[in-house]
Parts: sequence; C-alpha cells; structure tokens
Amino acid sequence: MPISSQQSEMTLLARAKSENASQVLKNALIGADDGEIYLENSKSESFLWDDGRLKSASYDSEEGFGLRVIAGETTGYAHSNEISQAAFDRASLAAVQAKRGYESSFDLSPAKTNQKLYAAVDPLSEPSFEAKIKSLGEIDAYVRGKNSNIVQVSVSFAASKRDIAIVRLDDDIRYDERPLVRVNVSVTAEKDGRRETGTAGGGGRQEYGDWLSEAKLKSLADEALRIAEVNLDAIPAPAGEMDVVLAAGWAGVLLHEAVGHGLEGDFNRKETSAFAGKIGQQVAAKGVTVVDDGTIADRRGSLNFDDEGTPTSRTVLIEDGVLVGYMQDRMNARLMGVNATGNGRRESFSHAPLPRMTNTFMESGSHDPQEIIASLKRGIYAAQLGGGQVDITSGKFVFQCTEAYLVENGKITAPVKGISLIGDGPSCLTRISMIGNDSKLDDGVGTCGKGGQSVPVGVGQPTLKLHGLTVGGAG
Repeated sequence: MPISSQQSEMTLLARAKSENASQVLKNALIGADDGEIYLENSKSESFLWDDGRLKSASYDSEEGFGLRVIAGETTGYAHSNEISQAAFDRASLAAVQAKRGYESSFDLSPAKTNQKLYAAVDPLSEPSFEAKIKSLGEIDAYVRGKNSNIVQVSVSFAASKRDIAIVRLDDDIRYDERPLVRVNVSVTAEKDGRRETGTAGGGGRQEYGDWLSEAKLKSLADEALRIAEVNLDAIPAPAGEMDVVLAAGWAGVLLHEAVGHGLEGDFNRKETSAFAGKIGQQVAAKGVTVVDDGTIADRRGSLNFDDEGTPTSRTVLIEDGVLVGYMQDRMNARLMGVNATGNGRRESFSHAPLPRMTNTFMESGSHDPQEIIASLKRGIYAAQLGGGQVDITSGKFVFQCTEAYLVENGKITAPVKGISLIGDGPSCLTRISMIGNDSKLDDGVGTCGKGGQSVPVGVGQPTLKLHGLTVGGAG
C-alpha cells in the first residue's frame, strides 16, 4: 500500500525526533559556527522507449541523513543511509573534527517560511505503469507515421519525489516534499544518407498531468521532428567573427554556464571568479538585468527553502549592467559578511551543500524580436543550443548550436549546421546591443553540475543580439 504524504512526513519527522537528532546536533555544534542534520527519503522512476520497444524501466528508493559541522572555513561532513541514534552518534564523532581547537559563536538559524511553491504530490503514483508504457508506444507510432525518413525515436519519462527534513538548533524541523517530472522526445531522420536528430522536452515540480496528455506528447514529438528536418536541409556553417542573435528561452543556458557560475558566492569569496571584487561596477551593457529566482511556482529550479533551510528568494545579480550581488549559501555569506540568499543546494543527503543557481535568467528589454533579427546584416540566429564547455575562472566557453540559421540583410536565408559559439561570459555581457521584450524560462529540462553534484535548474532570457561573437563553423 502506498504511503500517503502525511504518513511520509510523520515518519521522517518522528524518526528524527525519536532518535534524538536535535540533541545530537546541539552537542556536535558546541563551539562551531553552523551546521545541521539533513534527512531525506526519496524515490524515483524512469522509462525509456527506444528502437520501437521499451528499452528500460527503473525504480529506485533511498533514505539517509547527512550531519554537517562548520568551523570557520572548515566543514566536517558525515552521512549514512541508516537513520538511527547510533548512526547519528557515529556521524557526530566524524563531523566534529572540523572544529578541533576552534571557538566561535553560532550563526542564527535561517528565517522560517510558509511559502508553498508546489503541491505536495507524488508524481510516481499515477498514471499507472501500464498507461505510461502505452503512451510511450503511441508516441513512437505517431512520429513514425508522420514521415518515412524517420529512423529512430526515443521517448523518456522520469519522475521523483524527495521528502526532506532539516534539523537545526532552533528545534524547528523544516520539512518539504519535492515532486519533479521530466518528459523528453528525440527523433532522428535520414535523407540521402545523412542523419540528423531533434529533441524536445519539458517538466517541472508537479504531477505528470498534462505532460503525458496525448496533445502535449504530440506537440513535443512534432517539435523534435521539426528540428531534425530543419537540420537535414542545413548547409555548412560559416566561420569567423560576426553578430549573433540568441533566441529567447533555452538559449539562456549560455548565460547560466558562462555567467551564472561566476556569480556564485564561493568562487567570489575565493577570488577565482572573473566577477570577484566587482560589486558596484559596470560589468554588462546598459539594460542587462540578471536575476536568480527560486520562488517561481512549479518551476524545475524552485524550492520552498534551500537545502540548509533558508527560504529561497528573488536575487538580483546584475541590474542595468551593474553587478549588485552574488548567490550565497550560509557559510560563504557569513565569511563575506552578507546575507544568505537561499542558494545552498545539495544533490542528496550524501553531499554537503554548495552555493548553486535555482532559476537564473535575464529580464526583458524593449526590442521586438523580429526587429532584432532584421537588424543583422550578416550573422547567425541561434534558435537552440546544445552542450558546451566553460572555464568558470575566466568565463571562456564553447557552445554548440542544435538549431541555427544564417541571416543576411535582415532575413533568415538558410539553416546551418556545425555551429559553435566561442567567447567568454564577462565580455559577452558587454557585447549585448539589443534586448528583446520576450524573456521566458526554458520548458523545464535543465540540470546543473558542480563539484560532482547535479541539481535541477531553470534557465531563461529574452531574444538577444551580441556584437562580434566568434563563430566556429566549416569555413
């Protein structure tokens, strides 16, 4: 019989209380600066339809806790997949080594919050296993029936529910139930011996709901097929320095990677970021405002509170081109003499939190997107970005485009393939010459890696024109 949300909450909270977690924490944090016990009970499922059949279906569950002790810049962290008094005691003995010979007064616990940004639902509970498999097969058949050029269809569903409890010294245990779903469709088409692939997907902190409706799945399949067909007709990309227009939405992944990581507190405290020590300085073109906002309802990167118990917030990072703030967890905020922003995040109970992005995006400007494209004499319109590489210290990046077009005299003339965008985040911010009035977040597919940990995030931006970006292509 499935465990209800209320039963799950009572079980996790009751176990923390019955195993005397608060007292263990109080003893461990004597003479330390900060710390907590983070308890977690999670479950997840995934389905992959590939090669015309169900290729994999998995279900995983996990529970455990992590105990953290912070003294100055030193962190002691111990974790276990056993929630018991004995495990708490063993973890405490290991974690307290961080404060050996250290004396300090303890930081105040984070403010409490009643914000509810998503429903406490279990996306694994419905639809049924059989219904999900049926949907996977139907979408495969739908796509293959649309075009004889299709040689491969991959459809995946994934869902998780993570219940967490954070024990702090104020004896108030912060509890949250975090649902998450993601749907993805990938289509490969072939023509004249050439194969190209298109993908589309989405999700958020909710039940599957409309994501598994026939209309939504067909819409994603149509979009994936459209991109594949566009790329089948693409010509080799030009190369050189030219103006580039980035589309609204998912193209914000470039902003996330090339700029966002450089605005996280740890890199700036350690002065390894290109933005270190530049608060109050003009770091971007006028009109550029960049925000990290973990409070947007149902979004993939949103949280009621972060993994330290701090309520998430709307944090302005760059305002009208001026650097005004960084994203902070509790430790780096304390060491830098500022307030935590609700950006302390961890992959699971076996990881200590780090300052991380939630939903990071650039706000709208005043230009119509068509006006921006029309302003290009010769350049590239990057409609979709794929993978890339970024050096956080310098901000230098290389990103591939999965859908791009050549623009000549203000008109889109042909799709192009093999495009790479090369530059560095700090200088790119100063090269923005036009900002669209159409800022939007991606459809809910982002995952961010840092320090060996992965967490779900959101990215976004309006249509942007960048002057003099280096484009790698065929010639």
